[in-house]
Amino acid sequence: MAVFSFKTCRKCSLSLLFMLLLQLGHSQTDFSTLQAIIKKNEKLMGKEHVVVVQKDGKNIFLKETEELKLKTPVPIASASKWFSAALIMILVDEGKLNLDDPIAKYIPVFEKYMKGYITLRHCLSHTTGLDTEPISLMKLIQKSKFESLEKEVESFATKKLIVDNPGQAFAYGGVGINIAGRVVEIVSKKTFDRIIVEKLFRPLGMKTATFYNENGNAINPSGGATCSAADYLNFMQMILNKGIFNGKRILSEKSVQEILTAQFPDAKIRYSPVAAKGAGYALGNWVLENDENGKSQIFASPGLFGTWPWVDVKNKYSAIIMIKSLNGNEKRELYQDVKDAIEKSLL
Repeated sequence: MAVFSFKTCRKCSLSLLFMLLLQLGHSQTDFSTLQAIIKKNEKLMGKEHVVVVQKDGKNIFLKETEELKLKTPVPIASASKWFSAALIMILVDEGKLNLDDPIAKYIPVFEKYMKGYITLRHCLSHTTGLDTEPISLMKLIQKSKFESLEKEVESFATKKLIVDNPGQAFAYGGVGINIAGRVVEIVSKKTFDRIIVEKLFRPLGMKTATFYNENGNAINPSGGATCSAADYLNFMQMILNKGIFNGKRILSEKSVQEILTAQFPDAKIRYSPVAAKGAGYALGNWVLENDENGKSQIFASPGLFGTWPWVDVKNKYSAIIMIKSLNGNEKRELYQDVKDAIEKSLL
């Protein structure tokens, strides 16, 4: 009996030693270059910012301020688009939608106004061909003139001009994704903000994430979410795990791959934000980098207010810069410096 106990204890000791060495390996990751970059950019980032790096489901680097913590929700502007695309793909997995369905199948008024060829795929990739105003700070902060998403999308059908054939030109904005959001409402018979909580946020444990607003504005699937850095990391962990979060499948592996696949790469660029220059566009997110074989590796969904989440499938980590400020385009250089410093630390 004593021998058995000795062997058992020795096995336990070896296991504990292995776990300790593993933890030390994580803790010894040198993020001094990243810390120096954050310090150098303190003026740009302001007093309200969070920077987090997550690998294997654990935060391996965290810099937060007194004014903005890891679990503090903030408006994330266009970083909302990734969530909306994921919700569409959940409904595709359930057999309720198809990316190549014409939107007129759900909203017949589009057919009446000769816009029946637009599909959900066009909507999620900003290639509807409808006239789209560039996203601006003023448009993001001003109150919507529409009382509901239904009324807003109806105006797209009746008043928006067709300037390109669907799929032929890329024009970044809120029109397409808001149309797709309205299709979600019709199929689910629930408001967009309710169904995304049920299908995406709650299963991912994203307690701070919401599209609901108290201002009487129409729900905005393209840029109206509020979320904390911690919750956004849950979403990206699911993406990195090919649709699985905490052992539960949220999206099929095929749908995750579709979300991360560049759409219409040969489309002419009618409008693309400065911060995304040279990037391709998938479904609700940008393809920022490819490897030497042309395979997509880094995906992001930045928002104008300063939220910049990204997933690196090659190095298997996710990260987010969340800055509660109103200057977005100048963050591209900061993102690049932070990304390079993270990769240097992980390699």
